[in-house]
Amino acid sequence: MSAPNDPFKEPREKAGVLRAKFQGDTLPMILRHEDVRKAAKDWKTYSNDAPFRVPIPSEEAVRTVRQLPIETDPPDHTEYRDIVEPFFKRAKDPAVVSQVEAMIDSLVVEALGRESVEIVREFALPLQSRALTFLLNVPESEAKTWISWGTHVFHDGGSGEQKGKGLEVYLTEQLDRAARNPGEDFFSALTRAQFRGRPLTRDEMMGFANLTFAGGRDTVIHTVSSVLAYLGKNPSALEFLRKDPSRIVHAVEEFFRVVTPLTHIGRVCPVDTVVQGVPVKAGDRVSLCWASANQDEAAFDAPEEVRLDRKPNPHVAFGFGAHVCLGAPHARLLVRTLLQSCIDRVGAVTILDSKAQVEEEASYSRTSGYEYLKVRLAPLA
Repeated sequence: MSAPNDPFKEPREKAGVLRAKFQGDTLPMILRHEDVRKAAKDWKTYSNDAPFRVPIPSEEAVRTVRQLPIETDPPDHTEYRDIVEPFFKRAKDPAVVSQVEAMIDSLVVEALGRESVEIVREFALPLQSRALTFLLNVPESEAKTWISWGTHVFHDGGSGEQKGKGLEVYLTEQLDRAARNPGEDFFSALTRAQFRGRPLTRDEMMGFANLTFAGGRDTVIHTVSSVLAYLGKNPSALEFLRKDPSRIVHAVEEFFRVVTPLTHIGRVCPVDTVVQGVPVKAGDRVSLCWASANQDEAAFDAPEEVRLDRKPNPHVAFGFGAHVCLGAPHARLLVRTLLQSCIDRVGAVTILDSKAQVEEEASYSRTSGYEYLKVRLAPLA
């Protein structure tokens, strides 16, 4: 991975906003780092209280429930978030960290013993799926089912609508099982949880579970793949990190900044407003473009360069403000652990074949990972 071309550079410099078409609608995309962060904190002007319309493209066709807590605003968002945050904080639990370290190390060792490995589906997808079982405190065997869904639960293989229904069938089965025989897992916690003194409705439980499986999946997979591609294209990077493993912390943040696997997210304006000179009617959406903000020269010195020791690094790859990604500690743990295992065990990464994943839109074209990445890992001498 080299630093991606910045398709938003010219519109960001000229006006700070790009008008782009998505599903027939023309959305203003807020591009500058300062403007994106300001908008992300201003939920009264740029609201998340918009079921199915926070993702871009919107997801009415692939799910039937509002995703929680992301598709709400404070104070509801704060109280909903409190319900599930303990599970996402497990990424800092020493026992979970140990599980993740052992799992990733086993994947690296296995890859070292092979002539080649396809990173996206044979390495990153199992890594993400197995790690999620630790976070949700469910049997690791569940990962086999999740792996079968591919890199994206709505868009990878088959029609999105069919895949969305398949996910909802699975989640319904898990919640039914937990209601009959509750344990200490994520699904059982949802069946016991309360919101303002009442039990969660089944739709609310489904909303939490849907986001847990739809969010943080392809984003982690593409980040892991991009990290290994970068190590293949820049052999000196492994040695740079090996000389001082404390550099891994900053390297993790730089990888997330450069990759920014989620290009942007939608917000709905509750009232008529003007976004960077563009009128937006009440009920219409705008885009908060994380990818553009993370390449803004006003916030980052030489943003086109990958600097593994970059600091400060105020990137917004995980969002910003009240709705900052719940899974950020988990994602950081996975990439940090992968880098540590690589500097401990991997002497070189050789790229044998690859195909970039390109996000094609009418107004821009952006690389954000790989469709496939075949590599050979050589053991450290």
